[in-house]
Amino acid sequence: MSRVLQRRENINGYLFMLPSLIFFVGFVIIPMFICIFYSVTDANMRDTAVHFVGFSNFIDLWQDPVFLEALKNTFLIVVVSVPTVCAFSLWVGSAIYKLKGPLLSAFRCIFYLPVVTGSVAVTVVWKWMFDNYTGIFNSVLKGVGLIDKNVNFLGDSRFAIWCIILILFTTSVGQPIVLYVSALGNVDHSLVEASQVDGATDFQVFWKVKWPQMMPTTLYILVITTINSFQCFALIQLLTQGGSGTNTVMYYIYWTAFKLTEKAGHFGYANAMGVMLAIFIAILSAVQFRLAKEK
Repeated sequence: MSRVLQRRENINGYLFMLPSLIFFVGFVIIPMFICIFYSVTDANMRDTAVHFVGFSNFIDLWQDPVFLEALKNTFLIVVVSVPTVCAFSLWVGSAIYKLKGPLLSAFRCIFYLPVVTGSVAVTVVWKWMFDNYTGIFNSVLKGVGLIDKNVNFLGDSRFAIWCIILILFTTSVGQPIVLYVSALGNVDHSLVEASQVDGATDFQVFWKVKWPQMMPTTLYILVITTINSFQCFALIQLLTQGGSGTNTVMYYIYWTAFKLTEKAGHFGYANAMGVMLAIFIAILSAVQFRLAKEK
């Protein structure tokens, strides 16, 4: 290929990428640097002047009991939801990937439906099921005699955070299941047959042959699920508004920037929380990449 033709193809490729690059730079890269800049300032709604305060916002974060509680809840959501989503998705994917035709398509549709359904609509349905007076869970539990009186699932700190995790779990497994079904279908069956001929058990075939070939898919699922769990906001906003011990870092960022009246929209403090959240996500993602490479 001549250099002129190669240069022309490169130019055409970059032109096709240009709309996405403009969107990425304008709505991801630039806001990211703006967030970092304001995180070291005292920007707020009361004063148009912005003053540099160094790392005082970050120091105040670790002395803020509300932030520490939100951070604890966020890590609880991540630690519980990420492994359970991956394990359940792998189990379901392994169970249905050998199915053929309409039956496989039906299972894919059932599990993927919550992903394509609007989060607000899904949350409203769950809110009705958890309702203290007319919820289906209270009706069923009372019907089978497990409880004597209605339980306020979303108003009781003993249950509220676990209800959030359950809803997040059901809305997060759809995409991983579809990805695992595809990954299992792309496994080199010649290696599987060779290991079976050599006398390997089903577990050995899965662990030694199938699992290493699915590692790129697993890594992607781990990273995406981790990011989605850290960024849990819509469920909190629609169900509890941060009450009942369900406050998370994402919701506290929103509350500090737009709702906290005594600080009058402390954008600098909120941006510092955003930077810390990004650092936590980056660290966990790096650990996941390192562990995946060792496998």
